[in-house]
Amino acid sequence: MTTSASIKTDSTEMDVEDSDFKPLSAEQAQQLREANPELSPWWVIVAQVVAGLVVAGIAWVWTGRPIAGASALYGALAVAVPAALFVRGAMRVAKRGTQEAGLASAAMLRFFVWELIKLGLTIAFLAAAPWLVSGLNWLAMLAGVVAAMKMYWVALVVRPRLLNRI
Repeated sequence: MTTSASIKTDSTEMDVEDSDFKPLSAEQAQQLREANPELSPWWVIVAQVVAGLVVAGIAWVWTGRPIAGASALYGALAVAVPAALFVRGAMRVAKRGTQEAGLASAAMLRFFVWELIKLGLTIAFLAAAPWLVSGLNWLAMLAGVVAAMKMYWVALVVRPRLLNRI
């Protein structure tokens, strides 16, 4: 329940609300952590690779050409490998950030830099595709890229369900 009070200062009136905020005890905080466990971001990377394998299999069967499957898998890996490096870098920064109190802006800058590295590596993987995959099937590679990138959306949909099950 919130109550309002009026305070008059220097001929201006300001509304002040009393808050019902109460800090959690150590036991309550522990119960909250147990009820809402932190999920690892690595399962998204695994899902990207699995999606790439599925799309690669479909492309191979559909076209009857193994190069279509290899192209699709390469496309998925062009997303998953940089994302794995990003997760590794971001998790390392997060662990270090807990020790360095008060450096939120530096942590955000490091996060942004890892995101730029991820994007740059993905572009580099895609640019190198014609040289690394001989007989590249561009459409299959694009299907692999899209399938891997959609795993971020799947993670947003699946995560609340996982939390409700735990």
